[in-house]
Amino acid sequence: MFYNVTLKTDIRVPPSELKRNIEEVVHERLIQNFESFISQEIGYIISIDKINTIGEGIIIPEDGAAYYETEFTALIFKPELQEVVFGKVTDITNFGAFINMGPIEGMVHISQTMDDFVSFSKSGALIGKDSKRTLKLNDKCKARIIAISFKDVTTPKIGLTMRQPGLGALQYLEDKKRKK
Repeated sequence: MFYNVTLKTDIRVPPSELKRNIEEVVHERLIQNFESFISQEIGYIISIDKINTIGEGIIIPEDGAAYYETEFTALIFKPELQEVVFGKVTDITNFGAFINMGPIEGMVHISQTMDDFVSFSKSGALIGKDSKRTLKLNDKCKARIIAISFKDVTTPKIGLTMRQPGLGALQYLEDKKRKK
């Protein structure tokens, strides 16, 4: 789910930057420090929306830099269990498919791609034995988040399923609607 959140932090402005406009420097430092930041509590920080307040600068002895308490608004993506997401297949392997959901990628295990016996073809697609449906590179999909792991915070793992009703490759969902 995407959220606009308000966060507060101290931004270090080195002495060489104190001559410049503090708001510009603080904004640059926020982007540098927080865009693409990942945390289990916050999620994925996508962008810094705006600076709400910048406090008085405090100089730490023997550092020379000024620290400004800063409150800012950021756009974040926080994956939630059971959330339905849209994405695009970016890679197909013999064990499943990787789906780009915007700020992150998730993985659909081969057993979770469709309600059918699924095999990996030499052409690099996943094919259902009875349904003859295929899942291939660049297919647009609708999936549900079934697992989230922040064991390695730098590369969290998102597990997806497309086996439930209303989920799967969009081309098959549209075909099903037309048939009804």
